[in-house]
Amino acid sequence: MNETFKFLKENTQVNYVSTINDGKPSCRPFGDPVLFDNKIYVITSKHKNVSKQIEKDNHVCIVAYDNENWIRINCELIDDSNNMAVKQAMIDEFDWMIEAGYTLDNPEFQVLYIANADSTIYDEDGNIISQYNF
Repeated sequence: MNETFKFLKENTQVNYVSTINDGKPSCRPFGDPVLFDNKIYVITSKHKNVSKQIEKDNHVCIVAYDNENWIRINCELIDDSNNMAVKQAMIDEFDWMIEAGYTLDNPEFQVLYIANADSTIYDEDGNIISQYNF
């Protein structure tokens, strides 16, 4: 899990989360994850389509590229939005969150963690560098 987090947090600026939308793939950029309580967390807002898609089917694929290697994470995203401690950790990590409306009293502020993950890091030729399950 730590190598997966490091790749997403330190090696890339954007990672892409793919969901299923009415039977078709849908992909969008996500920002930095946060490591909290030995879990990798991401944020979104409950009014966004991605949140609604994850609610219907929480199996996602996350992909990121660091100009040399790339990662694919097939996993589930688990809603942990009642966890105020992780929300506070997110707010502490990113100074833009309060201004963007991600406050503890905002019911739209959603935190999700990666679970049941198969994470593989590849080189540019598609050769597997490392694999992790967590």
